[in-house]
Parts: sequence; C-alpha cells; structure tokens
Amino acid sequence: MLTVKKSSVFPAAKDEIFRRLQKLKTLQYIAHPYATFKSVDDTEELTWQEDSAFAFHFKLFALIPFGVHTIKVIQFDIEKGIYTQEGNKHVPVWNHKIILEKINENTTKYTDIVEIQAGWKTLFVYLWANCFYAHRQRKWKRLLKRNIEL
Repeated sequence: MLTVKKSSVFPAAKDEIFRRLQKLKTLQYIAHPYATFKSVDDTEELTWQEDSAFAFHFKLFALIPFGVHTIKVIQFDIEKGIYTQEGNKHVPVWNHKIILEKINENTTKYTDIVEIQAGWKTLFVYLWANCFYAHRQRKWKRLLKRNIEL
C-alpha cells in the first residue's frame, strides 16, 4: 500500500469549503479532466453524507472508461474530517481522508491523504494520484478565488 499526501492553503473559510465538499458537482469540477464521475443512476444532485454509498462510471482523462468506481462515506464531519473507502476493479483500495484546518476566518489548510492498493499497478496508480491531487487542489483554488458556484 502506498499513501499520497497533499496539502494546500485555500483562500476561503473552513465552513465554505465544507459546504462545497458536500456537492457532487464540486468533485466533478475539481477532478476534470484527470477523471470524470458520472452517477450510475444518473443522479446529478446527490449530497455526500455519513453512511452513504455511491457508484460512478469513472473515466481516466475524461476519455478512457475505467469501470464503476464506488465511494462509501464513512465520516463526513467538518471537525473530524471526511473519510471515504473507495475502489473499482482496477484499484480495489482507495481510502481517502480530507482534513480541514482553520488558519483564520478566510483561510483554511486543506489536506488530502489517500491510501492506494492496486496489486502490481500500485506504483503506477500512486504516480497518477500524486498528479491528480495536485491538479484537484489547483482547481479548488481557482474555484474559490473566482467564487464559482456550482
């Protein structure tokens, strides 16, 4: 198992970031074009919450079908963080933790920690995930600086 850890300082209040984290559209925006997530049941307005599970048609680089990716939400709390157990047939373990730490009223430290297990593919997935999470955090900053509402 390998672990990716990326942190950034976001120009927004902790509660604003948490509010945006609850929307599927936020994930779809920050992941594109490295990855796309389309709900298996065509739900566009789902809300992340504890003890929920979702399935998505997943594509790499918005082009390459990568099967169905499942996300089980274990914890979704502004203070304790967000923890999901995810995976698909190619990457059976993708455990994702998001930690939000208030710096001041309008600044938050955001951290992604992802445990990856994909057998012989683990190193390749780990390398892709490092790029993916750097991309996600750049997109988050753009979203927040431009105050884009999804």
